[in-house]
Amino acid sequence: MLAQGALFGCAEGAGTALDRDALLDPESCSGCHPVQYREWSGSMHAYAADDPVFLAMNRRGQRETDGELGPFCVSCHAPMAVREGATTDGLNLDEVPRQLKGVTCFFCHAVRAVAGTHNNPLELGDDLVLRGEYADPVGTSAHSAGYSPFLDRDAEASASLCGACHDVVINEHAAIERTFQEWRQSVFSEAGGATCGQCHMDQSLEAAPIADAPGTAARRLHDHSMPGVDLALTPFPEMTAQRDGVQALLDATLQSALCVVDLGGASAIRVILDNIGAGHGFPSGAAQDRRVWVEIVAEADSSVVYASGMVADGTAVTESADPDLWLFRDCMFDAAGAPTHMFWEADRYESNQLAVQVTLDPGDPRFYQTHVVQSFPRAEKEFFDAVPERVTMRVRVRPIGFDVLDDLVAGGDLDEGVRDAVPTFDIDLGAGPVLEWTPERVNGRYVEQGLFEASCVTESNLDVTADKTAGSLPGACQP
Repeated sequence: MLAQGALFGCAEGAGTALDRDALLDPESCSGCHPVQYREWSGSMHAYAADDPVFLAMNRRGQRETDGELGPFCVSCHAPMAVREGATTDGLNLDEVPRQLKGVTCFFCHAVRAVAGTHNNPLELGDDLVLRGEYADPVGTSAHSAGYSPFLDRDAEASASLCGACHDVVINEHAAIERTFQEWRQSVFSEAGGATCGQCHMDQSLEAAPIADAPGTAARRLHDHSMPGVDLALTPFPEMTAQRDGVQALLDATLQSALCVVDLGGASAIRVILDNIGAGHGFPSGAAQDRRVWVEIVAEADSSVVYASGMVADGTAVTESADPDLWLFRDCMFDAAGAPTHMFWEADRYESNQLAVQVTLDPGDPRFYQTHVVQSFPRAEKEFFDAVPERVTMRVRVRPIGFDVLDDLVAGGDLDEGVRDAVPTFDIDLGAGPVLEWTPERVNGRYVEQGLFEASCVTESNLDVTADKTAGSLPGACQP
């Protein structure tokens, strides 16, 4: 009936104003805002309280801390449920009304103040005004409308709203999620840069009415699917659209080059990666759970003479015995220095993510901090006995590691079937997910140590002659 009330509120002359209970329910929004509702309904915001990994982590955390974890997780995954007193720890989410689950329309559009930088310090207005990005809002009979820079993707303040939940600090000092902090240190946070919304909420090219209501102005609409890197692991609306959105974001993240260095009868491989598209480190968010790695295959005489990063489907990347594996992630450690997957045990972290751009000035030495080069082989031996005939590269992304899931399964908190739903993405490296080096495809060269020529292939306009930063050492940030 709430959605019907929303429809009546949009009908000319109906005069139906939605009360607070109705405004709390995203279904009420669907009558006037069907496009935005459909996009949100398949988003990770809508899914936040249904995610089986979140539920398993919270269940285990509550058990292992004897309940001291309290509302820590659910304050971001179902904030209205906490604020309405429907849950205190998230253990009863199966009994919580649907309209209070996830990150809802009301929760974001009622924000009146951002009182901190992490762990959800957002303050909501009690005036039932739903705020948005337009400086000249058109009120409707359904609800009052107002402008807020926190909801304006073109205003710097909007990043602070997103960052309030997407930066997480545990045990008072362990900053285990730092997406907002990374953005603030980047060139994207400067004038002319890009806010969270400008990357994660695409703007329509054509103007259209923002609501199916009389008198509403034509606006350029903003996508409410808000893709990132995670996907729903159980049946959920808009799953294909969400996956396509994630892939599109990943494909715009990196510039890359694949090079072979001629050492005079021997050779070595160089991979150059540059995080040009993410407005933060890569990977980011729950980077302790992310797994991003490079796969290299070299061939000679139609046989594989070298391979690194060859991780079989269904296999945990961190179980690889590959001494040359180039893996990007965070690692968490408890107070005794032991590695842990469980965030409530975290006392510190280490990270070897690809750094975010901090300047666009090529004359600034910091410009090249994100121009990262890695050698293959990179442990025990330093070269091949001959120059390979063909080398291929992929950069692979798994939103959550199988080692994390296996830990939750072993503890009895997660159904092992969830494992099968975790995707592995391959990033488009300019001409598809595979970057191929052959002597005929070389389109760039540089000289190492003034002696050895590196011949490179890039499909993403990466300047292989520019200064470079050495990649992480073998075994860095490995449990």
